[in-house]
Amino acid sequence: MGSKGLEESWRGLSEEVITGMAEWRSQHPKATWNEIEAALDERLGRLRAKMLQDAALASTAASWEGVEEWERPKCPRCNAVLVARGKKKRGLQTHGGQEVELERSYGVCPACGAEVFPPG
Repeated sequence: MGSKGLEESWRGLSEEVITGMAEWRSQHPKATWNEIEAALDERLGRLRAKMLQDAALASTAASWEGVEEWERPKCPRCNAVLVARGKKKRGLQTHGGQEVELERSYGVCPACGAEVFPPG
């Protein structure tokens, strides 16, 4: 997805946060400060997780099969250029406790044998 598509997707999600929060507030007119904050944080956390996931998947590290050797990630142990070994899925948790799943290239170091799921 290009930057235009990401922007549109994120804009739609941010509008859902706003309308969802407005609806929640009308349904909870006597909510305390802590309850309001928790409801808002939960909604913003979903938006944040989606933005993190999309941004990470748009990274060049997401897929580097067929990429020139000098552009491929290097082994964090010995600095050798990694050899692509397909894609793997990895589950991560954001600071807000939301789950995200990344599918991206991973590689093996031809020098030391380390298996690496590159960051970025």
